[in-house]
Amino acid sequence: MKLDEFSIGQVFQTKSLKLTKEDIMRFAGEFDPQYMHIDEEKAKQGRFDGIIASGMHTLSISFKLWVEEGKYGDDIVAGTKMNNIKFIKPVYPEDELHAIVEVIDKKATKIESGILTVLLSTFNSKEEKVFEGELSVLINR
Repeated sequence: MKLDEFSIGQVFQTKSLKLTKEDIMRFAGEFDPQYMHIDEEKAKQGRFDGIIASGMHTLSISFKLWVEEGKYGDDIVAGTKMNNIKFIKPVYPEDELHAIVEVIDKKATKIESGILTVLLSTFNSKEEKVFEGELSVLINR
């Protein structure tokens, strides 16, 4: 969709993705190798009573789910910024995540493009919000 096809207040829901312990440990091993993501024994003794996903992993999955909806298609030019990123609840192995995406702002910046901002809210299978963030992209008009 082009910038002009989006409207403020428009809401989309993504498909779901189930996260395994192996997924969590593989991502964290490469990008966030802290004990709560990769060391089962130490994580069991910590605040979360076991392995949890990295916030960066949760953000990445959230964005992946949104992009796979195909709304940007080939009209997206580039990401421009992220604001108000919040990791609200831990994500555990076997959690199934989905996102609700709301268009919160759009501005034409040039004749051929503009900035679209969405509020990306991610929920687990219990419908508890685990992540929230505002994501802006440069997109064709």
